[in-house]
Amino acid sequence: MSSISAWVWSEKFWLPENVTWVDLEHPPPGVDYPRLRHVLYALPLAVVVLLLRLLFERLVAKPCAHILHIQAGQHRRAQPNAVLERVYQSKTTPDSKQLQGLSKQLDWDIQKIQRWFRNRRSQDKPSVLTKFSESMWRFTFYLGVFVYGLHHLWRSPWMWDTRQCWYNYPFQHQSPEQYNYYIAELAFYWSLMISQFTDIRRKDFVIMLVHHLATIFLITFSYANNMLRAGTLVMCVHDASDIFLEAAKLANYAKYQKLCDGLFVVFSFSFFICRLVIYPFWIVYSVLFESWEIVGPYQAWWLLNGLLLVLQVLHIIWFYLILRIAIKAIFKGKVSKDDRSDIESSSDEEVDSTQSVKQNGGTHHH
Repeated sequence: MSSISAWVWSEKFWLPENVTWVDLEHPPPGVDYPRLRHVLYALPLAVVVLLLRLLFERLVAKPCAHILHIQAGQHRRAQPNAVLERVYQSKTTPDSKQLQGLSKQLDWDIQKIQRWFRNRRSQDKPSVLTKFSESMWRFTFYLGVFVYGLHHLWRSPWMWDTRQCWYNYPFQHQSPEQYNYYIAELAFYWSLMISQFTDIRRKDFVIMLVHHLATIFLITFSYANNMLRAGTLVMCVHDASDIFLEAAKLANYAKYQKLCDGLFVVFSFSFFICRLVIYPFWIVYSVLFESWEIVGPYQAWWLLNGLLLVLQVLHIIWFYLILRIAIKAIFKGKVSKDDRSDIESSSDEEVDSTQSVKQNGGTHHH
């Protein structure tokens, strides 16, 4: 067991040359270094975040939805049928061969079976009220954590000179604000991960599971490595554009079309500035080149940069999808009905009809 632990926590992998875990165990008086065990506090906090979300949705989001006349809406329920339910659990949209087989087996016409599957799919879709409440919760969190993070970073020298992220690394003091920021983000993403298993199961369940796991890994990884200065910059840049995405979705659910379109264009612009300009040319540049020059590369450094570059590739793909919708919003004067599902983050993007799947190619953004 100890040999596995030694392999997982290999100093040669995690730390720059001539630095050991013992060096980080005993900071000088008045200085605090990150301890990996502190990250575990995010798990009970994630449960607290989930409880806060339930309270927020009930006491804030639902009354707001009521003022905006957003109703829960009733889906037409599919009549119980054990044979069709069994097929549905393995495939929500059966192909023509399966439809013909089911038609013979049940002595139903194909249209009736298609209607059953359509109703069954609609039963599993979250209502507009549910989606509005979730978006309002995420909007509130992103706004709050972004303001908190920016307030801390504004007074930090490494926001204005990224080379400060690497001087005397990894022997850098962890401030209470950095710790709070990290633990809040980590608890939030753990809560999203847990709620995936308790909420209505969405069709992009696996994609979002991978996304949340990757985010949790990156946050934990940079904390263990004391890359808090670069890490807080990355988190702040990502939260900035997410605020406008959630705001656009709220306007969409409330049927404020012009506001939705305007916010979506603002979101597209902020996404471009934050994730295609600031992130690669300011933060990734610093982690790749300035840290190489000041600290020098080591094994974990390669892994971290690899992950940051993968994230950049995802940003480019997402921006292409966003741009397609934004251009239509600008030139057509509104985001068309079929494209509005794309505004939803992939955590709740739902396509209302097979026609919209054909026209959109099923694309969506998170």
